[in-house]
Amino acid sequence: MTADEVGVGRLAGTVARLRREIDEARAEADGRALVELAKGVLVERLRCGPAQAAAQLALLAERAGTTQLTLAVDIINEVSGDELTAVPAAGTDTATAIRLRTAESGALHAGDTQSVAESLFAHALAPLGASAVAIWLAGADSSLTLAGHAGFAAGEANRWRYVPPGVPTPARRALVEREAVWIPDLGESGLPSIGSTLRGRATVPAGTGGRITGVLEICWPSPLPPQPLSVLKQVEALAELCAATLDITAPAGPAAPAPSELTDLADGLLDPALVLGPEVSPDGTITDFRVHHVNSAFVDLAGRPRTAVAGKTLLEAYPLAAAEGDLFDKIERVLGTGEAFRAEQMNLAALIDEVPLTVTAGVSITRHGALVLVVWRVQDETTRLANLLQHAQRLGRVGGFEEERHSGTIVWNSQLYALHGRDRGAGPIPLEEIADHAHPDDVPALNGFVQTVLRDHRHASAAFRLQRPDGVTRHVRVIAEPVLDPLGTLLAVRGAYQDISAQHWTEVALSATQDQLAITAQEAAERNKLTLQLQQVIMPPTHPTLEAFGLRVAVRYQPAAQEELVGGDWYDAVVLPSKQILVSVGDITGHGIKGATGMVVLRNALRGLAATGAGPAQLLTWLNLVAHHLADHIFATAICGVYDPNTRVLRWARAGHLPPVLVRGGRGELLPMLPGMMLGAFAEASYVEGEVVLESGDTLVLYTDGLVERRDLPLDDCLDRLCAAAQEPRANLDELLDHLLVHSDSNTDDDTCVVGVQLP
Repeated sequence: MTADEVGVGRLAGTVARLRREIDEARAEADGRALVELAKGVLVERLRCGPAQAAAQLALLAERAGTTQLTLAVDIINEVSGDELTAVPAAGTDTATAIRLRTAESGALHAGDTQSVAESLFAHALAPLGASAVAIWLAGADSSLTLAGHAGFAAGEANRWRYVPPGVPTPARRALVEREAVWIPDLGESGLPSIGSTLRGRATVPAGTGGRITGVLEICWPSPLPPQPLSVLKQVEALAELCAATLDITAPAGPAAPAPSELTDLADGLLDPALVLGPEVSPDGTITDFRVHHVNSAFVDLAGRPRTAVAGKTLLEAYPLAAAEGDLFDKIERVLGTGEAFRAEQMNLAALIDEVPLTVTAGVSITRHGALVLVVWRVQDETTRLANLLQHAQRLGRVGGFEEERHSGTIVWNSQLYALHGRDRGAGPIPLEEIADHAHPDDVPALNGFVQTVLRDHRHASAAFRLQRPDGVTRHVRVIAEPVLDPLGTLLAVRGAYQDISAQHWTEVALSATQDQLAITAQEAAERNKLTLQLQQVIMPPTHPTLEAFGLRVAVRYQPAAQEELVGGDWYDAVVLPSKQILVSVGDITGHGIKGATGMVVLRNALRGLAATGAGPAQLLTWLNLVAHHLADHIFATAICGVYDPNTRVLRWARAGHLPPVLVRGGRGELLPMLPGMMLGAFAEASYVEGEVVLESGDTLVLYTDGLVERRDLPLDDCLDRLCAAAQEPRANLDELLDHLLVHSDSNTDDDTCVVGVQLP
């Protein structure tokens, strides 16, 4: 062996040794919290001080010939008794136990759900072969919000940040079924979900106290084979870790009062309502529900006063509610999944002097945070429906019939005998003979009607003049449909006759209605014209370029092509008393007069608030209060920026609006997507402020969604196209804005507003 080969061998050995030391150092850093936890266990068990516990842990590790981290994990597993490292008889290797406990430590010390997702993915799921993980937060309406994720592209996570109620996804299956769902191949399941190119999928509900607060979704790159029991238990234990960060609302205890908003909602109902909170046992199961509030319209099923029910548990007040498949099960499911339950007919039972009483009622059960609202309306359904049908037939002058083809049995109701002026003793008229009782001019049409129903087996209707035995002629419409067996054989015919003798007056009323519709259409056109004029007065298509303190601001506004769609897009650019420059753009939901007047309210309010000298985030906070409390149901998105010419710093904040585009050095890029709720959605909202230092030659473009959105393209692609268009060289700022407006390929027929800010 040459000297060079010996040198290379020594170098390779040194590199391997250093790599081992680095890996050990990283493992020690990741497991520092576990080592400290093990020291705490020794302090409690040995009743010694921290220094003695540290020395004892080091001594035990040395004698066992292992690292302190490995020993610490063994100690924690011994005293925890949980399922995080639960395994079958074959046992779990040390490395697996360490990474699972490291993932647990990282999740418990994480400040938010995003950090939990990253910790679980790095330490527990990636070693299992998983390529991505998502943590969903379950809303009170059973919607799903992406609270944390790892392994997905930023654009993919942004597209799946919210899943409305009712959309079938693997996470929703786990939420509704309240158990883990393992899908070998997502493509074959037909369910849409985040990361659709990833094949294997597992979704596990996460919750505490009987209430599911979210779902843990794990993705594998290829089809997923059956997993061993150890992996199943570990995944369920990891889902419990997610619940710790998702469950931000503690379940109401026996003495916890219901929120005032929920009690006000219950008291505003005209039907009996109960506000219930779960009673949870030490092992986390629901044993009962406490009645936290009884509304003013409450009428007890057993005739008791409200005070006899308020404060009691549900099973104390209504013991029969625990019958299998009855009210208690429905309430427990709604609390667990957040999916509302509604039934037009449901049996409710109560005890009166130990005698059960069952009534039929329409029931609605909804979850509000950690509480449940139960509303019912008692009804005698059979009697009510019979009376309703009888009155409807009488008022509508309708009579029904049914003919059985094989037996020849014909059934008419009383309204049909009265319509035909026929005595019951004379019996009903078969459908085949109806032409014998019609005006001769109507016979051909009736023969075609009968042939369509009886021979062609198709639904049909016809109008004719019925000549009754008493000499009275009635204008009648007959409607019939065939009843067929699976082979297409005609079993029966059912239908109805309706007296339409007042057709003339109906046509007169219809003519009057058409005239009124024409007047209404004219009024709508005038309102649309007024809205457009109002928009053009306040928001002219072009605005003189503002030049102040070396900053140039230009605006363009283009109303919707259809006058009835003219909405509430607005812009503003003004020099403030503080010698700073306010730049803003916004979009009011809705169209017409309401959208235009809402735009005026928010635009003028922002101008007035900006005179206080407050920053953009504070201005949006105040503007949200205006939209929520002082305006008539206004919802809007907006961006507010304040430019300081002394420092060239533009401070800005957004309220649900698309981020601005900064063009610098011939390259257009979106500014960061700062968090911020749309205006008017909630009474309390806070906003984050960002800063950008403008350099000579910079151009900042603010805009509304009418400039970029397309129905056939994802929003990310639309924004990329805007950045590309904005970075094309133009002679000046006005030409740039005109170019963006003229070459916009948006197809949403919405208003478009563009504001350009340029530092020459």
